[in-house]
Amino acid sequence: MRRVFRTSFGRATALSAAVGLSIGLAVAVPASAASGTVDSSSLAPLGTATTWLNGSVSPASLRGKVVLVDVFTIECINCVNVTPNLRALEKTKTSDGLAIVGVHTPETQYQHARSTVVSNLASLGVTWPVAIDNDYALWDDYHVNAWPTQLIFDRHGRLRKTVVGDSQDAEVNATIDALLKEPA
Repeated sequence: MRRVFRTSFGRATALSAAVGLSIGLAVAVPASAASGTVDSSSLAPLGTATTWLNGSVSPASLRGKVVLVDVFTIECINCVNVTPNLRALEKTKTSDGLAIVGVHTPETQYQHARSTVVSNLASLGVTWPVAIDNDYALWDDYHVNAWPTQLIFDRHGRLRKTVVGDSQDAEVNATIDALLKEPA
């Protein structure tokens, strides 16, 4: 059972996201998107993650870095499609100040199993930290509506771009390059 369009933004936002997902869409995040007590336009929600694979991060450990948060689920073909670009970014941009953080939010009960996630990450060559989001806390805090969603934060921890869907590597890369050029 897919948990797509599970936020309180209403049907218009869900429809916009569905249209964007079907064609691939990079969207700016409105200031009104943050609701509740966690600031969804910052790295703060990552501080609430309790289970990590490949190491862990905190908002403090990411301070001064451009951060790409990849919200995905294993075995999602669109999620798999963005992984080669993430591996390339990790190889070429981390020395410039980029950090990649995965958030695994499962779609099915099978995908909740730690061993399933571990083996899938290994087969995909994912070596960056991945938060396990079995309870959808990060999904909800970041107002995610679909897999994959890539959230790109500047060096000050502010959300600057949200990319929903695959086939948008050029947009992701251009955003990261621009943010890496900005002063810390």
